[in-house]
This record gives sequence, structure tokens and C-alpha cells, in this order.
Amino acid sequence: MKQTMLISEIIDAIPHRFPFLLVDRVVEIEQGTRIVAYKNVTINEEFFVGHFPGRPIMPGVLILEAMAQTAALLVYATLQPKDASEAHQRARANADIFFMAIDAAKFRRPVVPGDRLQFEVTVLRQKSTVWKFKALATVDGERAAEAELMAKWALPSAAAAGAPAESAPASEDSSGGGAA
Repeated sequence: MKQTMLISEIIDAIPHRFPFLLVDRVVEIEQGTRIVAYKNVTINEEFFVGHFPGRPIMPGVLILEAMAQTAALLVYATLQPKDASEAHQRARANADIFFMAIDAAKFRRPVVPGDRLQFEVTVLRQKSTVWKFKALATVDGERAAEAELMAKWALPSAAAAGAPAESAPASEDSSGGGAA
């Protein structure tokens, strides 16, 4: 099933907010398989004030974060089907997705104001609550960045979510990873 998400739906799906929400629109979702989204990069982005004065370039770490947010949206769309029960949706809506690892990150071209940064994230594998993705960021079809990302989906306790009990991970990753 292919879907799209507007900014209002993105805001409902992940906890990030301006200036750290780095996905403007999802144009395609194949649940459990892949997602395509984009960010319109504008000169008004706060990070351009200091990166770099006179030659604004989007920081690579923020491109990685945007790809991770896109991956989180794919997990959300996969685990939050629109036809799920209300209790199931409440439990899933309170879940978090935590960044666990970045591998093989490469930056191919600068991303500058005026670029439309497109993200394509594909699931490489998923086992239990851990997901591994291949992420690609492009501008006008040209590779800007790529990486393999790993994330863990963490369902809150059933009591906190007000939903029937489901098994939740016993502990968080101790590597210090943050929410995607």
C-alpha cells in the first residue's frame, strides 16, 4: 500500500519540532519496505547562521538526522496501520524510535539553500524491535549523502499508554543513542 504524509501527519508521528524537524513531506511509503520524503532547504534555516557565514552549507550530521527521521516515519507507518484498533494506535503512538548506529556514511556534495533534499530509505532487515536501513539523500537526482542506519523501536509500558499489555524491550541500548 502506497501512502503519503503531510507535515501535520509527520508532526503527529514523530516527536521532533522546529527547528529540529527535518522532513517536510513524505511522498511515498511502502509499509515495511521503503519510504521517500523530502526537505526543502531554505536560507532561513537556523544552522546557516554559523555553518558557514558567507557560504551556507547544511551540516552533514543534520542530513544524517533527516534520514533517521525519515526511517522513523517508515517504522511508524508500518507499525501504525490506519485500520488498527484504537487501543493499538494509542500504544504505538507513545512508542519511541532510538538511533542505535550509523555505518558507511558518505557525503557526496554540499547541500545549500534552495536545494530540495530527497530521502529514500529502504529496510535492509528487521528483527524484533531492531531495524536496519539503507538511506540515500539526493538533490536533483545527484547523491548528496548515504548511510546505513540502525534503530530500535521501544514500546512504552502498557499502563503508561493506557492500552492492553504488549511485550516491551527490557532495557534501552546503552550506547547513548538518541531518538531518531
